[in-house]
Amino acid sequence: MSEEKKSLNFIEQIIEEDLKNGLNKENLRFRFPPEPNGYLHIGHTKAIGISFGLGLKYDAPVNLRFDDTNPAKEEQEYVDAIKNDITWLGYQWDKECYSSDYFQQLYDWTVQLIKDGKAYVDSQSAEAIAEQKGTTTEPGINSPFRDRSVEENLDLFQRMKQGEFDEGEHVVRAKIDMADPNMLMRDPLMYRILKKAHHRTGEDWCIYPMYDWTHGESDYIENISHSLCSLEFKPHRKLYDWFLDQVYSNQIRPKQREFARLNLSYTIMSKRKLLKLVEENIVSGWDDPRMPTISGLKRRGYTPASIRKFVETVGVAKRENVIDVSLLEFCVREDLNKTAPRVMAVLDPVKLIITNYPKGKEEWLESENNPEDENAGFRKVPFSGELYIEREDFKENAGGKFFRLTLGKEVRLKNAYIIKGENVVKDNNGNIIEIHCSYDPESRSGSGTLESKRNVKGTLHWVSIAHAIAAEVRVYDRLFNDEAPDGHKEKDFMEFINPDSLKTITGYIEPSLKDVKPLEQFQFQRLGYFNVDLDSTPEKLVFNKTVGLRDTWAKQKPKANQQATNKPQQNHQNKTSPIEEIRRAGKKYANLPEEKREVLKKKIKEAATKVEIDELEPLFGTAVKKVGTRISTMIALDVVLEQKGLKPNDSAQDFIKKAVEDKNELLKEEASRLVSKYGL
Repeated sequence: MSEEKKSLNFIEQIIEEDLKNGLNKENLRFRFPPEPNGYLHIGHTKAIGISFGLGLKYDAPVNLRFDDTNPAKEEQEYVDAIKNDITWLGYQWDKECYSSDYFQQLYDWTVQLIKDGKAYVDSQSAEAIAEQKGTTTEPGINSPFRDRSVEENLDLFQRMKQGEFDEGEHVVRAKIDMADPNMLMRDPLMYRILKKAHHRTGEDWCIYPMYDWTHGESDYIENISHSLCSLEFKPHRKLYDWFLDQVYSNQIRPKQREFARLNLSYTIMSKRKLLKLVEENIVSGWDDPRMPTISGLKRRGYTPASIRKFVETVGVAKRENVIDVSLLEFCVREDLNKTAPRVMAVLDPVKLIITNYPKGKEEWLESENNPEDENAGFRKVPFSGELYIEREDFKENAGGKFFRLTLGKEVRLKNAYIIKGENVVKDNNGNIIEIHCSYDPESRSGSGTLESKRNVKGTLHWVSIAHAIAAEVRVYDRLFNDEAPDGHKEKDFMEFINPDSLKTITGYIEPSLKDVKPLEQFQFQRLGYFNVDLDSTPEKLVFNKTVGLRDTWAKQKPKANQQATNKPQQNHQNKTSPIEEIRRAGKKYANLPEEKREVLKKKIKEAATKVEIDELEPLFGTAVKKVGTRISTMIALDVVLEQKGLKPNDSAQDFIKKAVEDKNELLKEEASRLVSKYGL
C-alpha cells in the first residue's frame, strides 16, 4: 500500500487527501475545458490525459466543456475538431457542456452582485482602465464610476444587454480591492459588449462574460470537484475563489489546482501563431502533418497509444520545463515497431539488372509481415531479374566500411538471393543508370541450402520493377530548425521555419500495398515508418513519413557545422562513442581521490548528454563487483532522465533500488539522490 502512495503524483495526493478528509468518492467529477478558437495541439494532450486519466483511475465522470465566451474567435469547426481529437485519443466524456449554456445564470448572478454592491458598470475606455490598475509595487486607482448607485448600474447593465451601446462604451467590473497585491483582484472585468453572432446562441446576446467570471462558476454549476489547469492560472486562483464565494451555497465546491504545461522543443504552442501558419499558407491547414496539432499528428501517422505513452512518460510536474521532441518521436517509433507491417519501398531508385536471372521469370517469395508480432503472418512478394534498389545502397568504389553493394562484393537481397556487383552503365554525364550483377540461384533465403546460409554482411531492400507501384511520398521533417522558435525577443518565430520541412518525391512500393486505406501505417524497411495520407486514392497513392527508424536529428546539427580539418581520417573513425566513454570512466571512478572523481564526473555527465536511455539500459545489468561502472551509469542515468524529461522505467527503478542497498557508499549516494528526486 505504501508503495502505491509513493507512486502518486501531486494531484492524486491532493485528491487522496480530500477523500481522507470526508469528500465522498461519488462526488468526484473532473472536466476538460477547451476554448473552441483553434485545433487542439500536443500541449493540450497533457491536460486531456490528466483529467481523463483521473476519471479512469477513480471511475469518476469527466465533462467536456467548451469555454465559448468569445464569439469573435470561436467556430463550430473547432468544436467538431476537438471532439474528434479526444475521441481518437481514446477518451470518452460524460457530459458535453458549453459555457454558453450558462449565459442566463451568469447574467442573473451579475445582477445580484450589482444589487449587493459587489459589481458596477464602468464607462471608461480600456486604456484608462489599464492605466488605473497600478503596478506590482503601487496600488491601483478607483474608477470614477466605482460608486455609481445600484439603480444606475442595473439600468446600464440592462441596456447593455438590450444592445443600446456600442462595443467599448461600457464594461461590468467586480468591486473588490484596487490595492490588492494580486493585480487580478483589482476590480476585474466581468462583461464586455461584443456585437458578434455566437456559434451556438446566434444573436441572442451582445454582452459576453469574461473567462475568469465564467470559468469557476461553470465548474460550480457542473459540480466539478477538482478544477485542474496549467500554471499560468495559478495567480487566478484567488479570483476564482472570490467569485465562488459570491454564489456558493451547499453544492460541491470546486478546488482549483495547477500543473506545469507541456512545452516541446522545436515546436510552438500558441494557437494564434499556429493560425498564422495556416492563414499565410506556410502549411496546408490545421491538420498539416508538420503541425503539432492532434489532427496533424494523426495525419502524419502518430498513434493514440504513442501520444498517451508520451504524456504518461512526461508525468505531472509543478514546474515548467521543455521536453525534447525526440521523446515524442521515440514513443511513436516504439509503438509502430510493435504494430506496423514491414513492407519494401524504394524512394531514390536506381535500376539493378541480374544478368544471369532467366529472362521473363518471376517468383513470389515469402516475407514476414512483422517479426515483433507472431500473429502477423507472412505475405508473398514478387521477384524478377530487374529491380529497383536505393541509390545510396551502391558505390562503384567503396572502402572496407561500406557493407552494401559494390563491384566485386556480395550482398543479400532481403528475403531473396545473394548477388554480386559486376559492372555499371552510365549516362553521358557520368551518372549511374544501371547496375549489373549476378546472383547465386542456390542462395534463396529460407531454402535451407548451404549457399543460403552463407554469411554476407549487407542486406538490401528492393522492389521488382515489373510489379512496382509508383506512389507520391511526402518526406516530412521538423517545421522549425530552432529549439525555441518563439523564444527570441528580437526575432519573429517565422524566421526559424525549416525550408526543408517537406520534400515530395516519387517512390516505388511493392504491390501488396495497392489496396491500402487512408491512415494505415507501415514500416518501409530500412527507411522508416510511413502512413497513407488522406489525399491518397486508389489511382494515386500518397504516403507520409511519420518518423525514421532512429533519431538522426541530433547527428545532423554537428554535420552542418563541421569544418574541414587536416586530421587523419583514421582519428575520426577511432573516436570513442559517448556510451563507451561512460563505460570506460566507470572502470577507474571508484579508485580515484575525490578531486579527480569530480573531474571525471563532469566528463561522464557531458557524455551522457549524447546518449539515449535505451543505450544505457544494457549497463543496468552490470555485475555487482563492477561498482565503478554502476556508479558512472547511475550518474549518466540522472542526466539522461533530466534532459529527456523522463521518469525511471521499471528496469531503471530496479537498478536504482539495488544500488541503494549496496555496500559502496559512493554508489549508494548517487542512487539515493535519484530515489529522492523521483520519489521511488
